Amino acid sequence: MGLTSRSLLYAMVAVAVVCVGLTLWLWPRFAGRGPRALLGRLGSIVGTQLAVVAALGLAVNGNFQFYSSWHELLGLYDDAPAAVGKWGDGGTAGPAGDPSKGLVQTAGPDGLEKVHGLPKGPPEQAGRVESVRIVGRRTRAVDPAYVYLPPQYFQPQFARQRFPVIVALSGYPGGSFLLGQHLRLPQTAARLIRAGRMQPTVIVMMRPTIAPPRDTQCVDVPGGPQAETFFARDVPQALVSHYRVGHDPGGWGVMGYSSGGSCALQLAMRHDRTYSAAAALSPDYKVSSDPTTGNLFGDGRGRVRRRQEHDLMWRLRHLPAPQVNVLVGTSRTGEKNYPAAKAFLAAVRPPMKADAVVLDHGSHNFATWRRELPAALLWMDKQLTFPEDVVGNS
Repeated sequence: MGLTSRSLLYAMVAVAVVCVGLTLWLWPRFAGRGPRALLGRLGSIVGTQLAVVAALGLAVNGNFQFYSSWHELLGLYDDAPAAVGKWGDGGTAGPAGDPSKGLVQTAGPDGLEKVHGLPKGPPEQAGRVESVRIVGRRTRAVDPAYVYLPPQYFQPQFARQRFPVIVALSGYPGGSFLLGQHLRLPQTAARLIRAGRMQPTVIVMMRPTIAPPRDTQCVDVPGGPQAETFFARDVPQALVSHYRVGHDPGGWGVMGYSSGGSCALQLAMRHDRTYSAAAALSPDYKVSSDPTTGNLFGDGRGRVRRRQEHDLMWRLRHLPAPQVNVLVGTSRTGEKNYPAAKAFLAAVRPPMKADAVVLDHGSHNFATWRRELPAALLWMDKQLTFPEDVVGNS
């Protein structure tokens, strides 16, 4: 049974119920003071606790899709080890893709069937959300994605029209499922487009790590996963090759929440010729190594410089400002990064521009990010230009 299958969840719940019932029934028999009675009490408590925790863990994972398979949970892949591996020289880090089969490949539902409130009906009226796999031509990395295509994408009068695109990144260790089910990104965008408040836009929902369960933080790791190259070069190339999206950076934006928001800022500020705008909800402003990331910056003389260049405050102080527009979402109370957000916004200088969505109160959770999302989408809509080129023009 699959890790996220309902049958596994129901079976584990049944096991937990049976364990609780057996504990209640057998407990009087373990009332003595001998070793057998002691071991019986200990075994019943441990067995019941493990069954209940396993059932709760499966329920939470099924709801939030932190891990979509047993292989991903255990860090195992058929082709290669998933965590820290040498990039090149016969080794990989994460599942390796085959670009010759297409840079955007049709995938199974990958949880899409569990997302509530997705557009229903003919695509030319309601739009459509697709489940795909994006394969990097340079990195050979693979990342699952949901792609929201607005109704206009399927309408005859737009048949040759290219569309602006937003690459949306989840936090870690979540994935595209969370962007659909809990952030409700495609549902919110569809509502705004239907109301005429937002231009038709293709939205690509992805997770920020390309080598799960390792948190790659959108960094090109020396000798490891090339996550920055994947999102800054491979993903745009793949999307342009498969969908009718614009070529010019003026039609490209990136957004995310939590670590996905951190990635959005990093990508836009480091690659302003790819992304012209970034919206970050509850981001961090520098990348640091921790047990989930491993060594992100390598060793040797270049380590310090690589770490500094992924510190956005250091970049604002020491490097020319990029020509991008950014939006930061934060809360005065409830978010520990509010002082860092104020310092970042104060450090921005032309030609870079920055705006903010500041709530009076909001914690680091989906309830807060859903409140910020409509404003972030409308802000992003004002930054992106509708592509003038059409299909058939390079």
